[in-house]
Amino acid sequence: MKLTVYFEGEFWVGVTEHETDGKVKATRYVFGSEPYDAEVMEFVQFRMLPLLAQTSVGVSVDAMARRGRVNPKRLAREAASEMDRKGIRGAAQEALKLDLEHRKKTRKVVSREQREAEKERKREIAIQKAKAKHRGR
Repeated sequence: MKLTVYFEGEFWVGVTEHETDGKVKATRYVFGSEPYDAEVMEFVQFRMLPLLAQTSVGVSVDAMARRGRVNPKRLAREAASEMDRKGIRGAAQEALKLDLEHRKKTRKVVSREQREAEKERKREIAIQKAKAKHRGR
């Protein structure tokens, strides 16, 4: 599990990446103005896992990306370059994009069903009114 906090436009954003079974799940959390250490710790302790549990879409990671034992000097260089790099890696961006599209489709389906249910309810009310008028009420 990896948390990356970086400055994006006018807000500080935290992106959590979690890799399981060859799939990367990512969530994005906006901290707002520059977060204090306590805010970040509170996010890690209480909000991060529920956010990750909400994501349903994951992106598969290449098998080539995984490797066995890594030379400690190479690992130190990679860690340093990771600290210098701003933003998030491509798999996390792809996972965020897929999750956003999935939520958008779900929201469209739910809103369409609500719209149709409301139309049906109004239609039933109109039918009841017409029957009442027909009966002379």
